[in-house]
Amino acid sequence: MSKRRRILVVDDDDAMREMVVSLLADQGFESEGRAGAEPALEELRDHEVDAVVSDIRMPGQSGLELVAEIHALRPETPVVLMTAFGSIDSAVEAMRAGAFDYITKPFKRDELLLTLERAFENRALVEENRRLRRAVDRTGSFGDLIGASPAMHEIFALIRKVADNGSSVLITGESGTGKEVVARTLHFAGSRKDRPFVPINCTAIPEGLLESELFGHVRGAFTGAHATKRGLFEEANGGTLFLDEIGDMGLGLQSKLLRVLQDREIRPVGGNHTTKVDVRIVTATNKDLEKEMDAGHFRRDLFYRLNVIPIHIPPLRDRPEDIRPLAEALLAKHAGDARGRRLSGAAMERLMACPWEGNARELENVIERALALSDGDLIEPGDLPLGGEARSTGPDDGSSLLRGAVARRLTLHELGDLYIEEILSQTRGNKVQAARILGINRRTLYRRGERSRATSAD
Repeated sequence: MSKRRRILVVDDDDAMREMVVSLLADQGFESEGRAGAEPALEELRDHEVDAVVSDIRMPGQSGLELVAEIHALRPETPVVLMTAFGSIDSAVEAMRAGAFDYITKPFKRDELLLTLERAFENRALVEENRRLRRAVDRTGSFGDLIGASPAMHEIFALIRKVADNGSSVLITGESGTGKEVVARTLHFAGSRKDRPFVPINCTAIPEGLLESELFGHVRGAFTGAHATKRGLFEEANGGTLFLDEIGDMGLGLQSKLLRVLQDREIRPVGGNHTTKVDVRIVTATNKDLEKEMDAGHFRRDLFYRLNVIPIHIPPLRDRPEDIRPLAEALLAKHAGDARGRRLSGAAMERLMACPWEGNARELENVIERALALSDGDLIEPGDLPLGGEARSTGPDDGSSLLRGAVARRLTLHELGDLYIEEILSQTRGNKVQAARILGINRRTLYRRGERSRATSAD
């Protein structure tokens, strides 16, 4: 919460209002107070705020009525309600009115700050979802999902078919193949695109905390649970919850996830009440779940619940047709103001000859580093930080170059030009040395170059 944010505090109790304004100011926020709903709405009509903290019981318009007005006026602004009459009923009523959360007076400073922090995180998520929806509308049905190979076209067709279906989807593939991109595309191409897309990596959070992250917890459920917290299932209600690396989830939590998938309701940690949720579950893993099930590490009944619609993403090395469009898209993504930057033909062939053990993520890393380290607009093979990673079948037998040529359907003449360009790149333009390697006369090399330039000009 280092960014200076503006918070509006609404309470008819002067002492309480001034206390909350002062507390927030001490934490680095720009905070202002208003004595009731009407002056608060006047402020919101003229100025944007990052969050509103309001009392529920106020003369005239109540805090619940204020929430409805704010939701209509500035729907992106989160509202946290304060009440001295905390109960399950008032919490449900507050959420129905559109409040982000509520806290009960008297509250501790950390309780208010943690609630506001979650409100800002939720707002950032909503704004990211809106940005992604605009990207999908602008670029077509598949957003950032790029591919020219038959395998990717099959994935595109499957996404079209199941985007509006609420069934669970299991995405498999090696690390770096773009499983989260597929999950996002699936969400934003379907009828749930106006609802949240909520991702979580199951390996990034200790299992003891993952249950609370998914299902939420009530205040006092465990040490450190200073405030009631909604889980990601509730955050994703009406939308999609993406569970990445589901193969790493522990067996205990797997059984609780299975129960949610069966009953479509969640119980927060330490809570006595269940809440119905409408969430599409999309999961992903780079593990072989068949082996995990045989080893007793993954529940077979959960697998069947998750694997209703399987989507497998082949590794990048098995779909060389995708390397060129991916490289060009990544170049445009990271070029920034230097829009004229481009890859030479030899550099592109160098990329197409690599095994890409890290898949698209590794390709992106190479492109980003090449942009940072290269001079001039044209990126050459020597600018690519590949080391000895070119694809090979042992000694260099030319198979990498041939694979790239076959993928591009080059003619023999084009393949010859490509080989000459590669040798010239390796010799840094030294035509005498290049001619010696090629086994041709230097004048023949000059004439070949002139004919190629003339053909290009035509």
